[in-house]
Formats: sequence, structure tokens, C-alpha cells
Amino acid sequence: MRESTSATPAIGQRAGERRVRSTEEWLAYFRLNARRQRKIPWQSSGVAASPAELAPLRRSLQAWQLGETSDGRHLAASADRFAAATGDPAYREVIDLFIREEQRHGALLGRILDDAGIPRRQADWGDTLFRRLRYSITDIEVWTTPVVMVEVLAMIYYNAIRRATGSPVLRAVCAQILADEVPHVQLQCERLAVLFRHRSRTRYRATMLAHRVLFLAVMLLVWVGHHRALRSGGYSWTHYRRAAYAKMNRAWQRMDPQRYVWT
Repeated sequence: MRESTSATPAIGQRAGERRVRSTEEWLAYFRLNARRQRKIPWQSSGVAASPAELAPLRRSLQAWQLGETSDGRHLAASADRFAAATGDPAYREVIDLFIREEQRHGALLGRILDDAGIPRRQADWGDTLFRRLRYSITDIEVWTTPVVMVEVLAMIYYNAIRRATGSPVLRAVCAQILADEVPHVQLQCERLAVLFRHRSRTRYRATMLAHRVLFLAVMLLVWVGHHRALRSGGYSWTHYRRAAYAKMNRAWQRMDPQRYVWT
């Protein structure tokens, strides 16, 4: 099964160039992206998916929709501290636009649930665990790390949902979110590269080792919570694991400060 490869062009970057994009470039990207959203073919008859098709997706979509909803207060507070520490006050606006985009994903999935007659969930063990992990520490690096990992796995998840359904509505929503997730991962990886820039290579390697331990845990938790939906989209455990590491390895490469030319 071929992986989805959402072809989002590098933000403000020429082919072969290796530099971290500026805050102004990210602001321009998010503002433009908010105006060029795909047209979703919403239907008065619902999502046009059969009960049999929705059965293995139902609980998973409920949980994932909950995970996409957040007021972003904790991230905004961490972004303020990062902006102050790096002398980049406009970074907070980038994060505000990022949060707004994530909230738009939650709204799209919420409408899918509503139109399918599936109640929205108010709590989920996976969402609760993930939020506690993020909210327990306000450091931007600690906050960003699990977010990157979940966003990487989200690309596999939405590809699976898109493959599992013939609903043009649900497929279009998945396509939109997939297109958005690629720059989201890019943004967070570049921020981590900035944080790692002055870290010794020994400490950097130790950080990457910790990343690998955490990613294994996050990958397993997503599989436990969403394996029925993933299997419906053609992902066995082996295929899921291979796809997850392939995508995360690319993300880890983008976090490496030695990848970039610094000015």
C-alpha cells in the first residue's frame, strides 16, 4: 500500500536550500493557508457512509476529534516564554494561527460526527494522558516533542481513515487535514532545531535517544486506541510501525541543527 505524500511546498525555501524559515514566512504561510482551504462537499443527507463502514471508525473518530479540540492556553503560554527568550515576539502570533488551524480540524471532525449521528465524546483516556503530559511541564521543548510525534502519527491515521471510507465528505476532510499536517510537523521540527542549535553533540544524541523511547510509547498508545480504524485503512501492526518510523525518521532529520545553514 502506497503512503500518502501530501505535496506541500517548502515554506519560503528554494530547492536545495537548508535554512530555518523566519517567523514572517510562517505568518505568511498560515494566513494564506487559512484562505485556501479545500471545498468540503457537505451533504444534507449526512456523510454518505454506511453503518458498516463507520462501525470500526466510530470510537476512533470520537477520540481523535476530542484530541483536536483545545483552547491552546498552555501552548500559548509556552510560546510567550520562547518568544521572550529568543527575542522573537511575533512567534506568539504564529502559534495563535497554528492553534486556530488545529481547532479548525476539530471543527471539521465534529461536523463529521454530528452529520453521522455520532455523539461527541467529552473524555477519552488517550486524550487525558496526552494532555497531562503536555500540561505538566511548560517548557517549549518538552511541549513540542510529543506534539511532533502525534502529528507524525496523525498523517498515518488520516491516510487510513481516507482509505477506509468511500464517503466524499470524510475523504475530503482527511485530505485537508493531511495537507495541513505536513507544515505543522515542519514548523515544530524547525523550532526544535533552533533549541538544539547550541547543544553539544553528546547532549543532542542523548536527547534523540530519549525521543526514541518516547516515540515508541506514543506509537504503541495510538495503536492500542485506534488499531481498528488503522486496520480498516489497510494498516497491519507491521505496516503501521514501519510507516511510523519512516515518517518520524524524516522528522528527526529536520530537527538536527547540522542540517541547516545558520546566519
